Amino acid sequence: MDLGTIVGLLGSVAMVVMAMVLGGSILTFIDAPSILIVVVGTHFVVMMTYSLGEFLGAAGAGMKVLTFKAIDNVELINQIVELADMARKSGLLALEGATIEQDFLKKGIGLLVDGHDGEVVKGILEKDVSMASERHKLGASIFKSMADVAPAMGMIGTLVGLVAMLSNMDDPKSIGPAMAVALLTTLYGAIMANMVGIPISEKLNMRDTEEKISKTLMIDGLLGIQAGQNPRVIEQVLHGYLKEGKRPTAED
Repeated sequence: MDLGTIVGLLGSVAMVVMAMVLGGSILTFIDAPSILIVVVGTHFVVMMTYSLGEFLGAAGAGMKVLTFKAIDNVELINQIVELADMARKSGLLALEGATIEQDFLKKGIGLLVDGHDGEVVKGILEKDVSMASERHKLGASIFKSMADVAPAMGMIGTLVGLVAMLSNMDDPKSIGPAMAVALLTTLYGAIMANMVGIPISEKLNMRDTEEKISKTLMIDGLLGIQAGQNPRVIEQVLHGYLKEGKRPTAED
């Protein structure tokens, strides 16, 4: 679970709800027609831009923001070095029985054990990285489209409400409530864009970058193992993928 995303989402929702409660009754801020125009309408407009399969797949991408578990690259490097030690002492076939948690690394080890050339292994794995990145970018673009469309749908809802209000000017007492309802669509559009669309889109892009770094690290490690490089050399090369603060010092 991504604690930062969950806490941020719940915290932002709580602040908005608290402001509504302190400003009066929360029921004042709930209007079914406005929700239909902004929330449902936004989804249909975005659906027009993508295929149905791509649009529905965005739900899974959105859930990945909450369930994503970051790969610990330090532990990953340690495991690759252990595998390199094993391969150097007992040969690549010895890796067949190794316990490997990362599916991507397990696939790469399987390719090495099967005797594929380094360039073949690199090509297959880089293709996997590229396709996964395309899926992540597609999900991020769909949520970005939602962030772009929601405020526009909110404005459309406001205009619809204003037209309805101006057509009923005979009753001055109804103008204030009608104006409030008209403005709710703008509020819903801003909330949907800034509390859902933009954060999820940005988080998916960030996760894509993190995943590509980890997978590229694995590819370099696997190619080092396949080439029979010294495990210590492989370790030093892979440390280049770590952030400055996580790289071991000379004293280590």
